[in-house]
Amino acid sequence: MKPAPFDYYAPTTVAEACALLAEAGGGATLLAGGQTLMPLLNLRMSQPFILVDINHIEALHGIKQQDDAIHIGPATRQHQVIESPLLQAELPVITQAVRHVGHHQTRNRGTVGGSIALGEPAAELPATAVALGATLTVQSVRGSRRLTAQEFYLGPYMNALEPDELVIDIAFPKWPTGHITLFEELAQRPGDFALAGVVGALALDNGVISRAGIAWFAMGPTPLRATTVESMLLGKVPTEVDVAAVVAAAIAETAPFDDQQTSAEYRRVVGAKLLQRTLTEALAREEVA
Repeated sequence: MKPAPFDYYAPTTVAEACALLAEAGGGATLLAGGQTLMPLLNLRMSQPFILVDINHIEALHGIKQQDDAIHIGPATRQHQVIESPLLQAELPVITQAVRHVGHHQTRNRGTVGGSIALGEPAAELPATAVALGATLTVQSVRGSRRLTAQEFYLGPYMNALEPDELVIDIAFPKWPTGHITLFEELAQRPGDFALAGVVGALALDNGVISRAGIAWFAMGPTPLRATTVESMLLGKVPTEVDVAAVVAAAIAETAPFDDQQTSAEYRRVVGAKLLQRTLTEALAREEVA
């Protein structure tokens, strides 16, 4: 099939893009990587009358460290995240998660902002943003505002963006050198959305867990922050952690769903095993010992 007719614009500044979104009155759609959008357009499941291509806006590209955060431009390609020495050194769990996003070919075009804004409940990047406490800056002709990743997601494929807003920056707070990463997922095939997954990080101070950020994906209608897990870990020496109790409390907070791939009960069982394995391995690592 072919897309329904639309007008195409390729602004070169954020201000131009915001003006186009404002003028469209909710009838515009942003194009970044297009890995989700193009099939929707071709199937006419999405029929905007204006397509705003943000790929030519230089300010929306790149990875940089500023103050106490690492900033990723929303139009940055996923493969650039994997190849980034800065992220590999400072926030390796992001590169670890992106390696599981789609396939090699799609990562060459897919963008960080596209994945995070879409908010697929079973996707790796939205959950990683929630786990690490990322902040999204959004812009419109009315001004800018900042949202935490956790408050950005309202439901499946639903976010807090207004029709005239676009994400202009994704900031991940820095974590201490030597922090421990957690990542486990189960998918039917490499590149498929996960049936269940968990992602996050732990930091220690004088042998005690001083910081924890963990989130589930494919375990609810949005990425879910594992707040109970975090609270049960903070202040503990790794050898004192009752992993079985942590896992049981964590699963009780999830809200998995039945779909064509599997059942909610299967997700609970698999999610528990994934968390148990990644948490046990993280607490036993040489850096933690």
